[in-house]
Amino acid sequence: MTDAPSTITVRGARENNLKGIDLDLPKGELVVFAGVSGSGKSSLVFDTIAAEAQRQINATFSAFAQTFLPSYGRPDADLIANLSAVVIVDQKRLFGSPRSTVGTITDIGDWLRMLYARGVRPSIGHANAFSFNDPAGMCPDCEGLGEAKVIDVDELVDFSKSLREGPIRHPDFQPGKWPYRLYADSGLFDLDVPLEQYSARERHIFLDAAPGEVAMPNTDGVFTTYEGLLSKFRRSYLTKDAATLKGKAKEAYERIVTRGVCPACRGSRYNPTVHGARLEGLSIPEAFAMQVSDLADVMDGWSLGVLDAPRREVVTQLRRLGDLGLGYLSLDRATSSLSGGEAQRIKMVRHLGSTLNDMLYVFDEPTTGLHARDVHRLNAMLLALRDKGNTVLVVEHDPEVMAVADRIVEIGPGAGADGGTVVFVGTPQELSTADTRTGRALREVATAPRRPRTPTGSIRLENARTHNLRSVTVDVPLGVLVAVTGVAGSGKSSLIHHHLPAVRPDAVMIDQSPIRGSRRSSPATYTGLLDPIRAHFAKRTGRPAALFSPNSDGACPDCQGTGTIFTELGFTDPVTSTCETCQGRRFRSGAIKYTVDGVSIADVFEMAVDAAFEFFTAPKIRAVLGRCRDVGLGYLTWARTSPRSPAGSAND
Repeated sequence: MTDAPSTITVRGARENNLKGIDLDLPKGELVVFAGVSGSGKSSLVFDTIAAEAQRQINATFSAFAQTFLPSYGRPDADLIANLSAVVIVDQKRLFGSPRSTVGTITDIGDWLRMLYARGVRPSIGHANAFSFNDPAGMCPDCEGLGEAKVIDVDELVDFSKSLREGPIRHPDFQPGKWPYRLYADSGLFDLDVPLEQYSARERHIFLDAAPGEVAMPNTDGVFTTYEGLLSKFRRSYLTKDAATLKGKAKEAYERIVTRGVCPACRGSRYNPTVHGARLEGLSIPEAFAMQVSDLADVMDGWSLGVLDAPRREVVTQLRRLGDLGLGYLSLDRATSSLSGGEAQRIKMVRHLGSTLNDMLYVFDEPTTGLHARDVHRLNAMLLALRDKGNTVLVVEHDPEVMAVADRIVEIGPGAGADGGTVVFVGTPQELSTADTRTGRALREVATAPRRPRTPTGSIRLENARTHNLRSVTVDVPLGVLVAVTGVAGSGKSSLIHHHLPAVRPDAVMIDQSPIRGSRRSSPATYTGLLDPIRAHFAKRTGRPAALFSPNSDGACPDCQGTGTIFTELGFTDPVTSTCETCQGRRFRSGAIKYTVDGVSIADVFEMAVDAAFEFFTAPKIRAVLGRCRDVGLGYLTWARTSPRSPAGSAND
């Protein structure tokens, strides 16, 4: 019996900017891939090694089953051998439905529902009765979303005005309109008294009275049944789709109606029956609302007899979240509100309890968004996966993660065309003395500026209470670089992303969301640079600007300007090949024949930002190119499609 190969072999890897890389990676080690941004780390680890491992796994399924699996093309390499089954844990955010929470995505919610269904006495039903995604358990008002359309009364009504002056801020309720006459002609109110002077009884009648609750003194009008303003507004407008409204009615709706906490369930998503069902004095909505670390401590003290086995499983999974620095989360936290780093660590939870070995785990900068205090926990998790007999590959810049690696592979020396080669393979100790960019960076000591700038003013954020914020009030300095720091989950993103735009609507928010684009999208289209480049070529050649766009008249007729041909093969994955007509350059020959200073539009698309900056002299073009260089994207080529751009490049 022959021993299994102990080394992953890569020969001639040429994906993206890789320059025929040859590499041998011993199995059973923690290997960190380092290098400057754009050097080719992700191209080697994700687009070559991980993609081929996943492609080979998918190929073992039936042709029909493959239609439901992600499609991975064959990487551009001469040989990739001795791979193991791969688990890819990337930085993609968890854009689940509004019903997706930490509890549902980790399956902890399923264990809790089963535990409550079997342990609660008297029983209220099976496990589905404890699910906010099932009619048996969901709040009937918000249908398990925890949010509802809420009317901002102060936006709807100007209480300083009288009825005669028209206090209702909606075009359908202006004086003379039929809805307005319900209140003006009812005989219930003095038309000349400001609403702010109404008694509590009058205010209730005006705003909240149900249909028929109050008799109308004036029965000579067109209305015979009185209905409070909020009741009428809900019935007439909240049931409508805002997308169907137009003009002033739409503007008023968007101003008056917001999404807020459901008043019926107070955001828990559950109906009253579920709130009343308790296990050891704790309801499942209360369990979901607790911090993971607190819930683990509480449940660790329970004794449930025959249900102790599932209880221990819940506690174990909760502890794993805590081990990854996520103990501050609650199970009812919406997955859409999680950062990329939080999402990646949640994906890890499933694998911590796995007993599988000889697996290949691939991580993409797992320390992103993680406080320095918690990096050691992440390191312990990576080492635990390795110690089970697995191979762990990590793309990372953090020195603390590099320090625990068995082996470090540095790709470089530079980015883009200046990268794509292996410049170092060795131990962390050897890298600390190596003459490479990463080695030198590890030896550098950061220094603070001697004379910090003086703020020019401040923005006041008051009484912030989103997620875990506790009525935070803070003055954010203006005119200076401000770092908002704190341990993961302390409320940094909640404070800035949720409350700053309310005070400064003109604030530009840059987050970790991926660039949403088609396979035609590229840095040129996303940055808006394509238009001035087309105009520049049109002015210099005397031809229409549309001729110099791969999405218009200049597109190759065979590939429609994409540079690739997609051949559908029924139930198997489509075959992607370079267009033979344009050789992947996206333009038709009629566009390429026109040049500016000896350079065609196709040549420009193949230029890196640095090269394009040297070529163009037009101020509008150089301004955009200069900003790209300032954020470290000088290596990026304009032809590179947005979906393939690394996460860091997308943020830049």
